[in-house]
Amino acid sequence: MRSANLTPTVQPAWLRLILGAVVALLGLVALGGPAFAQEDEGGSEGATESIGGTLQTKGEDGEKIFLEGVTFIVLDAGGSEVGTAESDAEGVWRVDLPSSGVYSVELVEATLPEGNALRNPEKNPLEGIEVQPNTNKNTLFPLGEREASDNNTNRVAQLTVDGLKLGLIIAICAIGLSLIYGTTGLTNFAHGEMVTIGAMVAYLFNVTWHLDWLGDWMTSLAFGAVMAVLVTGVLGFAFNEGVWKPLRKRGASLIAALVVSIGFSIFVRYILLYQFGGRAGFYRDFRIGQSIDFGIFTILKKDLFIMVFVTLILVCVGLALQKTRAGKAMRAVADNRDLAESSGIDVEKVIRLVWIIGSALAGLGGVMFGMTENINWEMGFRLLLLMFAGVTLGGLGTAYGALLGSIIAGLFIQLSTLILPGDMKNVGALVALILILLIRPQGLLGRSERIG
Repeated sequence: MRSANLTPTVQPAWLRLILGAVVALLGLVALGGPAFAQEDEGGSEGATESIGGTLQTKGEDGEKIFLEGVTFIVLDAGGSEVGTAESDAEGVWRVDLPSSGVYSVELVEATLPEGNALRNPEKNPLEGIEVQPNTNKNTLFPLGEREASDNNTNRVAQLTVDGLKLGLIIAICAIGLSLIYGTTGLTNFAHGEMVTIGAMVAYLFNVTWHLDWLGDWMTSLAFGAVMAVLVTGVLGFAFNEGVWKPLRKRGASLIAALVVSIGFSIFVRYILLYQFGGRAGFYRDFRIGQSIDFGIFTILKKDLFIMVFVTLILVCVGLALQKTRAGKAMRAVADNRDLAESSGIDVEKVIRLVWIIGSALAGLGGVMFGMTENINWEMGFRLLLLMFAGVTLGGLGTAYGALLGSIIAGLFIQLSTLILPGDMKNVGALVALILILLIRPQGLLGRSERIG
């Protein structure tokens, strides 16, 4: 039986080179920051607050139609005009604001294309729009009559599909969070920043950097996603070797490591805010979406791709955990670290692999999340609470529990809008968390343990 070598070793030269490359890579990413705010045409330099939106309607076949040339006027709380904007070919418009505050937006109905009208003309202008500092506020002006088929049955089916999509995205991000907790006991609050970094790295390759000297494929989102996975995987390795491994060797308590992860999360989040600004971005390849009508629900083609692709990735991860030696070692360390170590498993090597794979999956999840939402500096932080809800629902430390809990969380979030306002939909996941933990404190797939 091979015993584990616990003797501290000096970092080899190749590791120092990799860590140096990570620092250089972060510097290159930082160079892309100013371009994040340059994507919005007509924006004033240095503006950090704005109001905008996307004006669209549906054609006879259900396909989205974006309206161009529609004028919007933004007024401040005193009724003075702040600025105007016209929707572009993709229906997008945005007005930079002088500061945070309360504003109103008026759509000039005379500029609407013939055959289009506001569904709720009495709500034009939209008043009382509160804009927080470093925030890009989006507004909605519904057009046309409400569809007669918008009944409760169809809405349940639509929300179920939307919940499955959200649950799958949460799951691919949360698996790494659960495995890291299972192998190290660390509750990593900085995991959400890996989601943000993955989305932003893909954005740099897809939008900001025009690296087409080897072909258009270099600016495709697929190439950006591959680079996001590589970058976040390397960063996960570097953070483990440079931060978490030294803390483990020095015997730092889990509470101390938890506080470090919170501080690290805030530090990285505000670096991203400083470099990329508070403005939202969108991938070039997926700003316009076409929907597929399945009768009782519709789904965008990109959302269908996300669901199928993420499902395949999760199936591959599950098979790897079950069939490969590395996967079996991860499950063994997560189940009982001391027993795994006494059995000859190199625990530190397993932990290193968990950090790489978990961070890479979070980066890929960030790209998928960025395809459905706008890309901004705190998108990973917003998803972090949902990841914790999914991991806790399924059972801390288990990859399969994270998958099941995340899907349940996604379904509860969307279906809760049947009875709750949309702004409170995340409450559904927390209610599900409370109810399930009252019945089964260890989570759905967690193992009960005796204390004392």
